[in-house]
Amino acid sequence: MFNHLYDMNIQYFKELTMYIIAGEQRLEDFRANEIVKAKEKASQSGDAMDAQRASDLVAAADRFEKKLHDLKLTRQISMQMAPQIRLLQNNNALLIERIQSTLVNTLPLWKNQIVLAIGLEHSRDAMQAQREVTNMTNDLLKKNAESLKMGTIETAKEAERGIIDIETLVQTNRSLIDTMNEVVKIQEEGRKQRRAAEESLSKMEAELKNRLING
Repeated sequence: MFNHLYDMNIQYFKELTMYIIAGEQRLEDFRANEIVKAKEKASQSGDAMDAQRASDLVAAADRFEKKLHDLKLTRQISMQMAPQIRLLQNNNALLIERIQSTLVNTLPLWKNQIVLAIGLEHSRDAMQAQREVTNMTNDLLKKNAESLKMGTIETAKEAERGIIDIETLVQTNRSLIDTMNEVVKIQEEGRKQRRAAEESLSKMEAELKNRLING
């Protein structure tokens, strides 16, 4: 499983690297050509729309650069994951070897010592050792059972939780409604200002015509 994860991570790292290189080349070309041409056109024409288009291209380039930065951060995480996977694999291998060594060496030694203790009539010491092993086993079983219980409960709680909390949806819905209300308010104020401006324009036009007619 970890080898498969490692291979997938390597492939992901290579793809990210390819996208980053291609993106940087395109961004450099975009800024050196399209943006420069747009700015020159805006400077020569003096047209506000040409200037706006040049500004839009600059903003688009900045947004694209931020996306490239995010890809670089993700690539760094992928790079760190490779040694993390190998470390975890190495830890597992060490644990397996340790367990195998215990099964092959330690357990037979325990058995021999218990036989010697019984043979030397040290039954009380043997019973005490057995009692401690039993107590430790019971404690371990209890702790593992409790850990399993807590882990299962936490997993069940998390599994039952929605991908988005209802409080978040309530907040975003309220914010959306407030935004819409504010937009309506601004639009209404704009209409009032335009009507007032139109009235002022009509008044100025009438005054000017009157002055021209009456001399």
